[in-house]
Amino acid sequence: MSDNKNLPENSAKNNQENSVHENDANTTGHEWDGIREYNIGAPRWWLIVWIICIIWGVGYWFFYPAIPNAHGSNQGALKWSKYSQLEESQQEITEKKAVHLEKISRLSFQEIQQDQQLMEFALNGGKSAFRENCSACHGQGAQGAKGYPNLNDDDWLWGGKIEDIYQTLLYGIRSGHDKARANQMPSFGLDKVLKKDEINSTIEYVLSLSSKTQQTSNAINLGETIFKNNCVACHGVDAKGNQKLGAPNLTDAIWLYGNNKEDLYQTIYFARAGVMPFWQNRLDDNTIKQLALYVHSLGGGIK
Repeated sequence: MSDNKNLPENSAKNNQENSVHENDANTTGHEWDGIREYNIGAPRWWLIVWIICIIWGVGYWFFYPAIPNAHGSNQGALKWSKYSQLEESQQEITEKKAVHLEKISRLSFQEIQQDQQLMEFALNGGKSAFRENCSACHGQGAQGAKGYPNLNDDDWLWGGKIEDIYQTLLYGIRSGHDKARANQMPSFGLDKVLKKDEINSTIEYVLSLSSKTQQTSNAINLGETIFKNNCVACHGVDAKGNQKLGAPNLTDAIWLYGNNKEDLYQTIYFARAGVMPFWQNRLDDNTIKQLALYVHSLGGGIK
């Protein structure tokens, strides 16, 4: 008979059993379905990281608001809060803005325009002020509406230079300010200056001024005569208006109150008297200057 102890499979089995017995010393003694739980300590690097995290956590509790209390949490040794952080960042922004605002306050419009960085700051400030104070009437894009001028087309009732716009912003139009710009179109129908058929003839003539095709008719000819007798003092012989008086150009097909006959009849019969508020003492002068620069830039700007 052969000795089974010398068989290879028996030798391997013995080695496995010896290895298991040797590892018994490194287990917790717990075993589940033949699976033993080893009792091996955590790696040193893990313990170091764990201890550092504990120290960092205790430090965080000490310096920052982290411990809950009846009022929310403790303030921490640094008295930090999201509000103090916001205040610090705002303070930095305020200090940077103050430098530009000081320049704007003492420089002319032309000098501001020549400083690219300062001009960019002024346009951003003017855009922000416009949205807060002017967009309710003129629209977010300054496109205007019926009765409210479009500020993008470079067509100006009272002048389109920066100084003109600045003056309009300061004192307004028919705003009640002592220095407000004001001019009144007569109510030709209400005051019985013109009859209804005369108003209609004037409308035909005025519409023909901006027409692309040459038109002629008895009504247009009569309207031209009526216009020359009653309207040229403000609108001019050529009907191109007068910015000193706020009289619009009637030849450019740009209409503030509409260009259909009903709108023009209302304008001539009852007259129009739009009001723009004055911004002096409501906005600081730096803001008004930035607004003037921004509005001037919208339509390309008259030099």
